[in-house]
Amino acid sequence: MKRRDFIGTAAVISGWGALPAAQAQVVDFNDAINKAGRQRMLSQRMAKSYFAIGQSVEPQLADRTLSASMALFDRQLADLKLFAPQPAIRTTYMQLETAWGEYKAALVGAMPGKAHAEEVIALAGKVLALAHLGTGQLEKVSNRPVGKLVNVSGRQRMLSQRMAAFYLSASWGVQVALSNAEIAKAREEFTGAHTLLKTAPEATSAIKSELELAEMQWSFFDAALHTLKPGTPDLRHMSHVFTTSERILQVMDDVTGMYSKLGEA
Repeated sequence: MKRRDFIGTAAVISGWGALPAAQAQVVDFNDAINKAGRQRMLSQRMAKSYFAIGQSVEPQLADRTLSASMALFDRQLADLKLFAPQPAIRTTYMQLETAWGEYKAALVGAMPGKAHAEEVIALAGKVLALAHLGTGQLEKVSNRPVGKLVNVSGRQRMLSQRMAAFYLSASWGVQVALSNAEIAKAREEFTGAHTLLKTAPEATSAIKSELELAEMQWSFFDAALHTLKPGTPDLRHMSHVFTTSERILQVMDDVTGMYSKLGEA
């Protein structure tokens, strides 16, 4: 069975699996940075879902998550290409479109399997790098302090999914050394960025309240990550990593949205 037949074309959504409904177009630079940063996250969330499906970890939820993530990536890519305010940024998004086409083909070409896992990791990394480049370019053009905070808080979403994806790949016995190194690196970056967001002068009381909730979710997610035993899949632990990564992603997406709505003043 081809993966494209298995996945279907519609994003069937349960709970938060869809992410917030994407706006029809980019409304300002903060919104652009938010969406551009969300593309980074989606690159890793799709890899996480692929690895979960391949190992029968929350298979129905993982399939819905993959479908929804692919559909949202397509929509946001179209929005960002249209919004791109400079030729260099338009070039980045044209390159991202090409990389995304390769990644999408790997995701939907066949049922997820261990034999294709390293390819998925490589393509997810390529898409991530270009999505990160575009986010940074938009932040630079914005040239506003809050733009950096939208970027940083948005990157927390990506880090949550990256850690979960590498946990699942290592559990599968795929790229174990790389996975351990990337989880450690992402863990350090996540905690450092959280401190920056909490202490930012622009952080409102509502944002700080959400960041406190993020700390609680992080404690659950970090504990789940520490159950990793490379090459020794444990469905219960892998399921816990998958679901806790979704919860912390939800909180950080809310935080990013709150920062993006502070305006450019």
